[in-house]
Amino acid sequence: MSDCDLFALATKGVQALSPYQPGKPIDELEREYGVSDVIKLASNENPLGPSAKVITAIQHELTELSRYPDGNGFSLKNTLANMHSVAIEQITLGNGSNDILEILTRAFVTPEHEVVFSQHAFAVYPIVTQAVGAKAVVVPAKNWGHDLEAMQKAITDITRVVFIANPNNPTGTWLDKQVLSDFLQAVPDNVLVVLDEAYFEFAHSDPLAKNYPNGIELLSQYSNLIVTRTFSKAYGLAGLRVGYSVSDTQVADALNRVRQPFNVNSLALKAAEVALKDSGYLEAGIKLNAQGMSQLITAFGTLNLNYIPSVANFICVEVGENAMKVYDDLLYEGVIVRPVANYEMPRYLRITIGTEKENERFINALRKVLNQ
Repeated sequence: MSDCDLFALATKGVQALSPYQPGKPIDELEREYGVSDVIKLASNENPLGPSAKVITAIQHELTELSRYPDGNGFSLKNTLANMHSVAIEQITLGNGSNDILEILTRAFVTPEHEVVFSQHAFAVYPIVTQAVGAKAVVVPAKNWGHDLEAMQKAITDITRVVFIANPNNPTGTWLDKQVLSDFLQAVPDNVLVVLDEAYFEFAHSDPLAKNYPNGIELLSQYSNLIVTRTFSKAYGLAGLRVGYSVSDTQVADALNRVRQPFNVNSLALKAAEVALKDSGYLEAGIKLNAQGMSQLITAFGTLNLNYIPSVANFICVEVGENAMKVYDDLLYEGVIVRPVANYEMPRYLRITIGTEKENERFINALRKVLNQ
């Protein structure tokens, strides 16, 4: 065995990173806590499961697993291009939209640059920034959401990228079209603005977000805008890991030079294409989410708990100073939610909207835990 400190060979940015912590898996909870009949409301997954049409398409695709997938993802890109009325050359496919965020940072950001994002924003933004050795500029949140005026003032001559999540994860807050447009108008052309719309489908249909913008419709006005979306949430394909971005063709060209060959597998390519055409499934998921959101909000009122209004498929509820204890006690009840202390929200838990039965199970468990 060598005495060499191999970890010290990693870049300084990587050495200082803390690994991303996903939601606790169901089998891990069953193994560690000895509980059964577990429900998971921690990772913003679709409680409907995948579309039946997607399952059928995947089964047909299984016989081709010995072949590499289409490295350019032409068929899926073509479907997306037609759906969004953009050129196929504007689209980049990723192993989930997280992959796009990482690709974009590697393609455009160096240790000499700064990256701007909001407090309480998605944990991947600081991870990809630090991994390339760039400086993270974290702008204090306003009412749990992005303060775009302050973010605009934080931009300097060495800012290369601004990350904006709309709606934001984990807070569920959102920006309206006018506020976003004013910000984009003020940003210098040489600063890339990444608009993360992972929860677009839910917010787009939510009456609470009356002036919620469609980022892709803004691309023709702002060449420095990149919009990312995913099939992991509303389309129910989290396990297959497929997402995409739409951007100016020059940006897409740079991304596709960095993107790994075959970064989206053949099952994911086929499933995503079929999912886009299954409007009935999407509508059912959005309806279920709206009903579940109302169910949880009503329960929070009954329990006298504050919450952050959300237009995504999750909601943050304030359970007090002992939020981590509440989280752990819920685990013993077989209910997995998400603590968000790492987002500087130590009094809150994030709850994914589940089925009516799952939501009721969580509500009853929460009531029991809070009364202990």
